[in-house]
Amino acid sequence: MTQASPSPIAGHLLIECLIEQGVERAYGVPGESYLAALDGFYAHRDRIRFVTCRQEGGAAFMAEAEGKLTGRPGVLFVTRGPGAANATVGIHTAFQDSTPMVVFIGDVASGMRDREAFQEVDFRVFLGPSTQGFAKRVERIDDARRIPEYVARAFATAMNGRPGPVVLVLPEDMLTEPVDARPLPRVEPVQYQTEPQRLLHLREQLLKAKQPLVIAGGPGWTPEAAQALQRFAERWRLPVANAFRFQDTFDNHHALYAGDVGIAINPRLAERVKSADLLLVVGPRLGEMTTGGYTLVEAPLPRQKLVHIHPDPQELGRVYQAELALCATMPAAAAMLDALPAPASVPWAAWSEAAHADYQANLVPQALPGPIDMPAIVATLQRLLPADTVVTNGAGNFASWVHRFWRYHGIAKGHKTQLAPTSGAMGYGVPAGIGASIATGRTVFTIAGDGDFLMNGQELATAVQHGGKSIIVLLNNGSYGTIRMHQEREFPAHVSGSDLSNPDFVALARAYGWAGERVTRTEQFEPALQAALQNEQGSLIEVMLSEDIITTRATLGTIRQQALARQKA
Repeated sequence: MTQASPSPIAGHLLIECLIEQGVERAYGVPGESYLAALDGFYAHRDRIRFVTCRQEGGAAFMAEAEGKLTGRPGVLFVTRGPGAANATVGIHTAFQDSTPMVVFIGDVASGMRDREAFQEVDFRVFLGPSTQGFAKRVERIDDARRIPEYVARAFATAMNGRPGPVVLVLPEDMLTEPVDARPLPRVEPVQYQTEPQRLLHLREQLLKAKQPLVIAGGPGWTPEAAQALQRFAERWRLPVANAFRFQDTFDNHHALYAGDVGIAINPRLAERVKSADLLLVVGPRLGEMTTGGYTLVEAPLPRQKLVHIHPDPQELGRVYQAELALCATMPAAAAMLDALPAPASVPWAAWSEAAHADYQANLVPQALPGPIDMPAIVATLQRLLPADTVVTNGAGNFASWVHRFWRYHGIAKGHKTQLAPTSGAMGYGVPAGIGASIATGRTVFTIAGDGDFLMNGQELATAVQHGGKSIIVLLNNGSYGTIRMHQEREFPAHVSGSDLSNPDFVALARAYGWAGERVTRTEQFEPALQAALQNEQGSLIEVMLSEDIITTRATLGTIRQQALARQKA
């Protein structure tokens, strides 16, 4: 008599459910609380891999980056207590950036709950949903037979409405239970659009406008949706600006592109947003950065007529009372805009041309002192890197060089190419770039500051171990530059807490197995970049930048002088 094979354990079933959802890799730091799931990765190592990271924050950023790039949830595994706490920076970024993510947290065994067991945390309280929280949903799987249900629901919740992170808590003992359940089928995001009669209202608003402006961005854009948005803008001759850190939504080379609405906005574009009589906002939730601290678009009643299209009905009307609020996913929204009949002519053609001219004028840099010409360096990067290069950055004034001078070809060309945290999280760019390289194999360029790099620079080891490769341009000014800039504006000449004593970044990169070069003059940069493009491993190019060169428009010295003059006035 043949003996029946034992049922697989829950940890293996969990990994099978991920495979069914199309997951090819998960990022994380291993923990004893989910050894059975790690064994599931081993059992199915020919179909899915576990990317071992060096810190949970870096792992979370990698998972978030994959979610941004693909539109399907990036997957993160961390252990209880300290591991989950480390990961919260990436979970918060996924929440604020509306990025789909599914987070699995190994937890204490069921019989040890509510005793403050080793590393025990109440994750529903710690990460639970709120309008300004960490996760869309937090659930604990106590019954191994329901793993397929919870996983499928997590993927659906992460992708639908306003995308975001979902947390599933895994009791250690549950993962070792034998179980005969099977995975549920792959979940696809639901596409939905608004009622046809409301489109007539939208067309009426457009026909009444004299100075309209489109602000595009947010989650859920596909190449087809971006192409439909471009056709709509072309037929209606509408100027299009991209929301903060969604600069790849609309092609920056297009004659209707007006620039990005975010930190260090082109002053002419800021005035254009204020003076528009109709704002057609397609995708963004209109947060603080895109609205200039709620001054470009005043809350709750904007001066401009506002048409707001967003995939989540709970977001519509939460901050802004729109003239017309339309709930639709971006593919559906762009398709319905593309089908909207346009008039033979529009009264704002000159307005649209002027908006693009303002954008082009903003590409002309101000003269700044010193041996490093950052606009020239960005121009060299733009010229030599492929058009589908993934560009990543964390938080800091260093990012403004890319925000102002890099020109994204746009998702309409076939790929998402910008990975940047609207949450303003430092340390994002390096792991996001490594994750993007592992996930796509495309060329990745990361711009980082010295303070930003050291938040997650250890993930260079992850890149070497798992075949990731990026080109990191590290601007070293020995300072937390953004904070120093604000200090000079508010408390001039009182430097406190913002100076940095740094390691030898070139030697550090080489210690990890990367190539490293130091640049002290602009003319040294192109040879260093050419070499980086030929290197088999990742490359770090350290650019020694004076702390006085603090923004694309002004020096620290100028900012200090202006602040001292205000104090005397």
